[in-house]
Amino acid sequence: MRIAAIVVNWNGGAANVACLAVLQDAALARIVFVDNASTDGSRELVRESFPGVLLVENDANLGFGEASNRGAKRAVELGCDALLFVNNDVLLRPAELGLLVEELARDPALGFVGPRVLDARDPTRIWAAGGKLSWRQNLTTLIGQGEPDSEQFHAVRDVDYVVGCALLARREAFEAVGGFDPRYFAYSEDVDLALRARRLGWRSRVVGSACALHLPSSSTGGGYNPRRKYMMGVNSIWFLRRHARLRHWISFLVFDVASLPFVALFEVGRGRGRAVLAKGLGILHGLRGRRVDARALEAGGTILW
Repeated sequence: MRIAAIVVNWNGGAANVACLAVLQDAALARIVFVDNASTDGSRELVRESFPGVLLVENDANLGFGEASNRGAKRAVELGCDALLFVNNDVLLRPAELGLLVEELARDPALGFVGPRVLDARDPTRIWAAGGKLSWRQNLTTLIGQGEPDSEQFHAVRDVDYVVGCALLARREAFEAVGGFDPRYFAYSEDVDLALRARRLGWRSRVVGSACALHLPSSSTGGGYNPRRKYMMGVNSIWFLRRHARLRHWISFLVFDVASLPFVALFEVGRGRGRAVLAKGLGILHGLRGRRVDARALEAGGTILW
């Protein structure tokens, strides 16, 4: 199986070096590094440090989905039949990748496979062992998030979706659904990918015996910040429009939208009230038909930053 790793970068700095150094030790047909018009020198650093990496340079910040699709296209042109999407803040060692490849090769109905992901800030705890749809807050839940790493997360199990930070995709499955939907820009595109693929018969699975280390949300400044919550708010609405039934809309409105005032009261005391407001603003913008793009995330892109 010819495997290409696709790493998307936007001002990722030195994190790219650690990620790519580990990937270079794996038996990969190619590493494709897609840069979204970075301005921090990270693109030049990668070019100098890893001359064997195929560099795809975008003229603007196109978001995760479109950048990943462009990297995947180059990999397919080079004859690769499996695509490993890896965030530049993720470390996935060759032995762990080998377990994913074995599982993908074993089951022809498997479209996407991933490892259990540990929080790099505390590797004794789970960041995600796959994801499941809840249709409540944020619509989805990362399985095991924040829980101590234990044997229960080391199993092989089918999941609603494999988190996009470390996702091995069968080329046929990825192409069958047309890749990631770039209109999400960032967040929800991995869930959307899995749901569209499931309707075509492709399954998603976590191999818990494999693990990766992830520093969460490093590209957006941390887990609970206004820009990230804004993107999640906007994309929740578009995800619902594409996939939800009436009961799912009701669940989201009750458990997510109606709870925002109470969440705000709690988070204000922790200095995170602006992030809650950003989530609400994102939901409102989504309902009004707006999409996330790079301009919305720049300083002055909304009234909140």
